[in-house]
Amino acid sequence: MAEENCTVLAEFVFLGLSSRKDIQQGLFVFFLLVYGITLVGNLGMILLIKTDPTLHTPMYYFLGNLSFCDVCYSSTVSPKMLADFLSEQKRISYNLCAIQMYFFGAFADVECLLLAVMAYDRYVAICNPLLYTITMSRRVCSQLVSCVYIVGLVDSAIHTSCTFRLVFCTSNVINHFFCDIPPLLALSCSDTYINEVVMFTFIGCVVGSSVGAVLLSYSSIIITIFRMNSAEGRRKAFSTCVAHLSAVAMFHGTLLFMYFRPSSIYSMDTDKMASLFYTVVIPMLNPLIYSLRNKDVKGAVRKAISTARCSR
Repeated sequence: MAEENCTVLAEFVFLGLSSRKDIQQGLFVFFLLVYGITLVGNLGMILLIKTDPTLHTPMYYFLGNLSFCDVCYSSTVSPKMLADFLSEQKRISYNLCAIQMYFFGAFADVECLLLAVMAYDRYVAICNPLLYTITMSRRVCSQLVSCVYIVGLVDSAIHTSCTFRLVFCTSNVINHFFCDIPPLLALSCSDTYINEVVMFTFIGCVVGSSVGAVLLSYSSIIITIFRMNSAEGRRKAFSTCVAHLSAVAMFHGTLLFMYFRPSSIYSMDTDKMASLFYTVVIPMLNPLIYSLRNKDVKGAVRKAISTARCSR
C-alpha cells in the first residue's frame, strides 16, 4: 500500500565523488586527462591492429575487441561524471539512468568474458600450437566474440529490468557517481531480496565462468611452460601471458570485491572508490599494459611512426 502511494521519480541526483566545491575543478582536469588517455590509448590500439598486417591474428583480434569494449564502457560513465564536476546539481533523468546502467553492465560483462576468451586463446597457442590455426580460425573467433556480446547484452537487460521494476519513493539522491545496481538497491523502498538473488546469481555465473576459464587455461599453460626445454621459449611464453594476467587480476579482483563481499562490511564510499578504479582507471591501463609488455605492438608502433615520418 505504501508503494502505491509513492510518486514516480522523474530524475535522480548523484552525490558524486566529493561534495567539496573547492576540488571539483581539479578533479575535472585530472579525470579529463585520464579519459583522454583512455580514448587515445584504446582507439590507437584498435587502429594499430587494423592497419598492421602482422597483428592480424586471433590474439590481437580479441585485444582489439577489448580496447573497443574499454572505450564503450568507460564512455558510459566518464562524460557524465566530468559534466557533473562542473554542475551545481548532478542530475540524471530516470530513463537515462536506466540506459546508463544497461550499457555499462553490458560492456562490463563483455570485458569480463573477453578476458576468459583471451585466456583460452593463449592456452591453445601455447599448449596446442600445431592446432592453433584450425582451432582459432576466423570463424571461431567471430563466433566467440558474438557469443560474448550476446551474453553481455542479455545479462545486462535482466539486471536493468529487475532494478527499475523497484519503487523509489523515499529519496532520489544516489550516493554514487553513476547508475549502478548496489546504490540503487540501497535507495529503493521496495523489497530487494529478489534483486540481490538475481545479482549474485547472474554476476556470479559470468564472473565465475570467466575466472574458472582463466584459472584452468593458465594452469595448463604453466605446466606446459615448465616442460619446455628452451629457456627462450619459456621466457617468450611467460612474456605473452604476464600482460593478460595483470589485466585479469585487476578487473576480476575489483569485481569480486565490489559484488561479493559480505553486506556487514559494505560501505558506499568504499564502493565508489572501487567503482572508480574499474570504470575509469582500468580502461586507461589496459592498452599501456598490453603495449609495454608486447614486442609485436611496440614494433608496430615504431613502424607506424617511421611511416608517418617518411610520408611528410
